[in-house]
Amino acid sequence: MNLFRKTAFILLATATVAVAAAKRPAEQKLPRLDNLQLFNLWDKQPDDVMQLFEACQNALKANRTATFADVAGDAAVQRLCAEKQIKHLGGPMLGDITATSAKVWLRTCRPSSVEVRVTVDGREKKFGPVKSATGTDLSAIVPVTGLKPATRHPYRVLVDGAEIPIPAHAAMTTPAADTVRIAFGTCSHRFGLGNKKQAETIRRRNPAALLLGGDAAVQDRNNHLGMHRADFVLRDFYPAWQGLVAAVPVYAIWDDHDYFDNDKWGIPPGYTAEDRAGVWSVFRSAWCNPSYGFGEKGGGVFFRTRIGPCDVIMTDGRYFREKGNFLGTEQMKWLETQLLDCQGPFIILASSTMWSDYVSNGKDSWGVYDREGRERIFNLIEKNRIGGVLLISGDRHGARGFRIPRPSGFNFYEFEPASLGGITWGPPAMAPNSEHQLFGHLGYAFGEFTINAAVADPTVTFRLISETGTIIHEKTLTRSQLTPQ
Repeated sequence: MNLFRKTAFILLATATVAVAAAKRPAEQKLPRLDNLQLFNLWDKQPDDVMQLFEACQNALKANRTATFADVAGDAAVQRLCAEKQIKHLGGPMLGDITATSAKVWLRTCRPSSVEVRVTVDGREKKFGPVKSATGTDLSAIVPVTGLKPATRHPYRVLVDGAEIPIPAHAAMTTPAADTVRIAFGTCSHRFGLGNKKQAETIRRRNPAALLLGGDAAVQDRNNHLGMHRADFVLRDFYPAWQGLVAAVPVYAIWDDHDYFDNDKWGIPPGYTAEDRAGVWSVFRSAWCNPSYGFGEKGGGVFFRTRIGPCDVIMTDGRYFREKGNFLGTEQMKWLETQLLDCQGPFIILASSTMWSDYVSNGKDSWGVYDREGRERIFNLIEKNRIGGVLLISGDRHGARGFRIPRPSGFNFYEFEPASLGGITWGPPAMAPNSEHQLFGHLGYAFGEFTINAAVADPTVTFRLISETGTIIHEKTLTRSQLTPQ
């Protein structure tokens, strides 16, 4: 059986099976485990899968500047791919979904042509081919257009003319114009991405998208670009991840751990602008975002998009940060322009770290680094009566929500499900000052917004959902409640 047929089979057959918790390493040790240990954390992987995975890891960890060109030129990797007729190492991963379009990301074993065939109105349409190349880390992104709104479109993927095995449920489901469900969270780290229960729970709730707010895949690799890439291979080999992103479009920004290391920002001491540009390049080649900050010339991973009736603005609090300037001057100007331009009933405004200061005295957050900048954003929203702003954040492990009262009497609401990795160490679930706290939870959980813009006063319902689908907390707000007066 082909490697990825085998992993797809494993995913479907053992979607809720995990290694008994008593047999796992102590929770605090998880970030320090190597990738081979983590790959077998949730299930024992087949020998042939492990052989290819280890060969890829060896090729990338060999030196600090290793790229997927080294994977394409590695004899062990290419021999295993040839023996098992493997043509891709990651994906398909969906992204940049609209009512009529989507993008499909794939990483191949060697430079190849990637083609996507999508069923629209009962007929199969061809998109591509797009070439993967060593300059793009063997990744290819195939744009798909002409889809029908609020419709499920099954698809197939071909590499060099041969169909590759993908999960049986793989499909692009375009959002409706007036209702949408969006899942979100942070801090999966390397280990949380392998949680099949959580991945299947998210997928089965049929969100239009999954927003990842940082600390998603790479763990403290600083300027070892080979290990940044090796961590993305771990992500892509997890059966849980394969099954999720083949059907749910993903959007991602980074935080400290997948930028350089804990609490680092800008150009950290001892590193260079070249190091920062290298980390950015690896990240950009590993995701399927609508765009990446200011692009090649300016860097960053922020962007704005629209999903159904909801505007989504995801910011970058790492690349440009200076002391006293959290987003950097140009990104702040960009953000203000975007906020004033939004016309939808709701705006999801994402920061990888906390908007509020209730947890750990605002450690590594807006409150520590840029109170004036935060006030500038809040004042802009209030002064211009920009309605429906939903603040999302992460960084401090655990899931929490807060009401942020303003001197004007208006309240912002912040939702912080930094719990995709299930980490229970760190701050307690409830903040020392919990007067304005909506909920607190430690353990695996993700956030979800369900937006209904078809009513006179549009509504958004937030849910915090456990890995097994239990609703831990639920709160509904109207656009009028989220509009400054």
